[in-house]
Amino acid sequence: MSGLVRTEPLRGEPPLRMPGDAFSVVVLLQGYAEPEGVGDAVRADGSVTLVLPQAWGTASGHREPPPEGYEAKTALEEAARGPILVDTAGPWAREALLGALAGQGVAPGDVTLVVGTHGHSDHIGNLGLFPGAALLVSHDFCLPGGRYLPHGLAEEQPLRLGPGLEVWATPGHGGQRDVSVVVTGTALGTVMVVGDVFERDGDEDSWQALSEDPVSQEHSRKRVLGTADVVVPGHGAPFRVIREVSAPETESLGNSRPDLVIGDKEPTVHR
Repeated sequence: MSGLVRTEPLRGEPPLRMPGDAFSVVVLLQGYAEPEGVGDAVRADGSVTLVLPQAWGTASGHREPPPEGYEAKTALEEAARGPILVDTAGPWAREALLGALAGQGVAPGDVTLVVGTHGHSDHIGNLGLFPGAALLVSHDFCLPGGRYLPHGLAEEQPLRLGPGLEVWATPGHGGQRDVSVVVTGTALGTVMVVGDVFERDGDEDSWQALSEDPVSQEHSRKRVLGTADVVVPGHGAPFRVIREVSAPETESLGNSRPDLVIGDKEPTVHR
């Protein structure tokens, strides 16, 4: 990155945990995209991230579906009381995903909400493991059993799931309906799980070729860099966003909030 913002890789291997006051973020599986053989073939899979409410415990992991008449806001807040999975990787990563969840003490039936940042197969290939969870895939929100609820998500109107937890509309890579998950108040500040808004740290030479709407994605990328202290990209290691202390206030791009200072503490890494 150029100008007053730079990035640097976050040290540690998955599972990489960033504890927080209300929600902790655990990068379970690190996405990748690697050329294979001749031509344009690529072997790829998406990152998988777990968001754990501080108050969640094994006894609260199983919940009855919300009754008829629930509005989307209430249903989303209720779903966010349990473990939240952001993207599920491709179906070929099924066993790796199950093992990574088990390593955090989470069974598939404990997951109460799955957020799919966009509809590509390497990001939502394991939705079938979570039939009891509410699903927010791109902008489509449904409760277990397939009852879809309107919610009004837009770039100017994020979805608030709980204190310090939101879903933002971040269009571009997959068109107009990509989303990102924003978690504030972690040990490293604000963490954004962004799907393929960023393929990886240092992807300036490649992301445009993979984007369905580069103009919108450029706008989304600026919003992310103006807000996040840590970015979890779709196909690479998490990275820090470092801003110069003397930098003038960044122009607001919507849904702005005071930047959080990145602390010296590194994330907790469980091997």
